[in-house]
Amino acid sequence: MNAGIDKLSPLLAPVLELAREHAAEVDGEARFPTEPVAALRESGLLGLTVPAEYGGLGCGPHEFADVVSALAAECGSTAMIYLMHVSATMPLARAAPAAMPGLLSEVAAGKVLASLALSERGSRSHFWAPVSRAAAEGDTLRVRADKSWVTSAGHADIYVASTLTPHGDAVDLVAIPATTPGITVSGDWRGLGLRGNASAPVTLDVELPTTARLGEAGGGFALMMEAVLPWFNLGNAAVSTGLAGAATDAATAHATAATFQHLEQSLSALPTIRAQLARMSIEVTGMRAMLRQTAEALARPGEDAMLHVLGSKAAANDAALRVTDAAMRVCGGAAFSQHLGIDRYFRDARAGHVMAPTADALYDFYGKALTGLPLF
Repeated sequence: MNAGIDKLSPLLAPVLELAREHAAEVDGEARFPTEPVAALRESGLLGLTVPAEYGGLGCGPHEFADVVSALAAECGSTAMIYLMHVSATMPLARAAPAAMPGLLSEVAAGKVLASLALSERGSRSHFWAPVSRAAAEGDTLRVRADKSWVTSAGHADIYVASTLTPHGDAVDLVAIPATTPGITVSGDWRGLGLRGNASAPVTLDVELPTTARLGEAGGGFALMMEAVLPWFNLGNAAVSTGLAGAATDAATAHATAATFQHLEQSLSALPTIRAQLARMSIEVTGMRAMLRQTAEALARPGEDAMLHVLGSKAAANDAALRVTDAAMRVCGGAAFSQHLGIDRYFRDARAGHVMAPTADALYDFYGKALTGLPLF
C-alpha cells in the first residue's frame, strides 16, 4: 500500500469490519450489503476521487486501487458496488450535468451512491455501443432503453446511462436520478458470484431535461473511453487482485494449521502443497505490481497508458481464476464444503472475466493497440 491509503485507514477500517462481518450472509442470501455501503456513505469514501473543491477527498488512481482491493478481500459484492460508484462518478466529475449543480458535493457528502447503466440487451457486452436512441422534444430528452447488468439496481441514487443521440450515431451520457418516473428494476439478481451487488436489468422510459446530459451533445463515447473505461478497468483489476490475495492468505493459513494426525505433520509439509502456495503467492505479487503500474499510468499518462488500461483487467481476471482455483485444490474438501470462504473468492473471481469489456475482448483490443490498429 502507498502513503495515501495509510491516511485513509481510519475511514476505511469500519467499512472493512462491516464488510467482513456480513460477507458470508450477503453471499448466502444474495442480498445487497446494506451495512458496509451505509458505512461507505458515512466515511466520506464515496467522494474519494471527487475534487476537494466539492468537498471530496481528491484522491487518485493509487488510492482507488488500494481501497477497492482491500474491500474485495473482505466482500467482493461491496467492492464491485464501490467500483461502479467511482466509475460513474468520474464522468460526472469530468462533465457535470448543468441540471444538477450540487451533485458532486452530494456525492462527496455520501448522499449519492452512483452506478453505470451502459450495457444493453441489444448490444450485450459491447457496452460502448447502445442501440437505444433518445428522442428530442424541445428542451426534453425521452430515453427508452433496456439496460443490462446495472450494479446497485434499485439501490443507487443516480444512474449514468448511455443512449444514441436523437439524430446520428453519436452517444450521449445522461444522469438519471433514481426518483425519476419511468425507472423499472426487472427482478432480483441471482448470480454464481458477486451475489450481493444487485446487478439486475433496468428498463428506462424517462423524460429528462437536455441539461441532464454530461458534456456536449454526442460526447458520450469520449467520456466512456476517457473517464469511465480507465477507472473501471483499474478497479476491476483491483477486485481480482483483492480476491486472489485473500484466497492465497486463506489457503496458506489452512495448509499451515490443518494436520495429518497419523503423520504428525501439517498439510504444508507436503512439497506439492508448498509449491501450489508458492505459485499463488508469486502470482498475486505480480498482480499487485501490475496494478501499481496501471495506477501510475493513469496518474501520469504516457504513450503506453492505453496498453495498461486494456491489459490490467484481462491479466488480473485470468490470474484470479488461476489463483482461486489453486486455493480450492490446496484446501480440498474444507474449501468445497464452504468452511473457509474460499469458495466465495472462487465464485466471485469468475465474474470479472465475463464482465464487459470481457477479458477476451480486451486481449483483442490490446493486440490492436500494440500493432497500431484502431480499437473500433
